[in-house]
Amino acid sequence: MVEETTKDGTLRRDLAFFYRLHRPENATGECLFLLHGSGVDETTLVPLGRQIAPRAVLVAVRGRIAQEDGFRWFTRITPTRFEQESIRAETDAFADFIAEATKRHRLDLSRSTFLGYSNGANLVSSVMLLHPGLVECAALLRPMPVLDDVPPADLTKARALIIAGSADLTYGPFAPALATLLRQHGAKVDARTVASGHDIGDPDAEAVRQWLADSAIAIAQAN
Repeated sequence: MVEETTKDGTLRRDLAFFYRLHRPENATGECLFLLHGSGVDETTLVPLGRQIAPRAVLVAVRGRIAQEDGFRWFTRITPTRFEQESIRAETDAFADFIAEATKRHRLDLSRSTFLGYSNGANLVSSVMLLHPGLVECAALLRPMPVLDDVPPADLTKARALIIAGSADLTYGPFAPALATLLRQHGAKVDARTVASGHDIGDPDAEAVRQWLADSAIAIAQAN
């Protein structure tokens, strides 16, 4: 097992999901869990994570389903249909991973944001709905709803940012349905659209960074 003093993002294999932990010298106590899109690996969202929160601990996690030269989070049937058993099994496993990783690395779950892109965003929303109370702050880039049956879930303590791409013709049309679904379960949802396709970049980083800053102000005022 890699020792806790490692800060260079060495691949760790000590939990159910492979992951890399990036802990900056001037870490503030914030944490970003990064869940990549299909066909790549855990390294791809690290630059975006650093752009959004340069002083946050980054936990970059690798999906366990092999796809071409990379990985994904659960099995796909078509581009917009997914194997339900796979979704639930991987969601349950990731919920356990969250608990184990936060304990092992002394992370503050109340100060953690789950940043997911595409298939990774869909895994995050599934955790929210199947394990309510575990993920209370989520930034979902280019997501869509994937669960055929959603159990009752109290998401009144959860807040989510959903960012769709205006030119994302395959997945963009599904984003409003996910926003509605999360709101129906009590989550506070900020749904936005950026001038982009399915790809992500600077506009997404700026939107997430501003949303997190505004959320922090709102929480401080409420307390």
